[in-house]
Amino acid sequence: MSDRNSDYGLPSGIEMAIAPRTSDIGSFEVQRLLPSRRRRMVGPFIFADRMGPAELGPENPMEVRPHPHIGLSTVTYLFDGEIVHRDSLGVEQRIAPGAVNLMTAGRGIVHSERSDPLKLEDGIRVFGMQIWMALPHELEETNPAFIHHGADTLPAIWDGGAEIRLVAGAFRGVTSPVETATGTIYADIALPRENNITIPADYEERALYPVHGSVEISGTVVSPGELLVLERRREITVRAVQDARLILLGGDPMDGPRHIWWNFVSSSKERIEQAKEDWKSGRFPVVPNDPDFIPLPD
Repeated sequence: MSDRNSDYGLPSGIEMAIAPRTSDIGSFEVQRLLPSRRRRMVGPFIFADRMGPAELGPENPMEVRPHPHIGLSTVTYLFDGEIVHRDSLGVEQRIAPGAVNLMTAGRGIVHSERSDPLKLEDGIRVFGMQIWMALPHELEETNPAFIHHGADTLPAIWDGGAEIRLVAGAFRGVTSPVETATGTIYADIALPRENNITIPADYEERALYPVHGSVEISGTVVSPGELLVLERRREITVRAVQDARLILLGGDPMDGPRHIWWNFVSSSKERIEQAKEDWKSGRFPVVPNDPDFIPLPD
């Protein structure tokens, strides 16, 4: 299915609907929402994948081998399951549902994401979002860093029947402890059937992703699965036709365009070419005790 826009019967207040592209990463499928052919970024968000849901076991573990990043921050947030993160800073961190792994690549970092072999024996259901935020010009070559935030540290906001878990940024006067390099909003919204929530126009660029459950916007029922890019400077009201879960993404426009190739993001094509050569030549740092790696794609 191709991307759609308001000329194709979208609700008032929705600029564009982006249909995901399906990719297979070996143990399960991911639904890629950003970047798309017609929309590269929403605020700082330049990459967004829905991971799963998938049932993993000894025969199909999650085995994302060490690979590099530059010029971005990754935000990993799970609805279900567990992933073990290891990186070239020497960090090893398990992430559980509702927690956040924030990894800033800056001038360069290498990490892996795997299943715990012991837990695979009983099976693991993995379901969540992995999202990248481009860094502003002055921080593209910053030192790499990793910060974990437990689920109990993220604020919850109640709005009528809606529960909003603030993953990053600020919303309705509340600020997440997950610090971002630019103004942003990243929220996980549980909206029970027949309840409403109003999405304010606090940020110039915003997108809404219904994970599950149909919703009504401006009198039109929208099924889950597409990324809905909202019109600028316009608040919208969303009513849940069924129990729904929504991801809200947005923020300030970036300070110029970004190039993205494989796992590299930069305002400079030359910097990406340098990163490609550095990875081929083994000049990136390594993940301790993990000599494996993903080769540079052809």
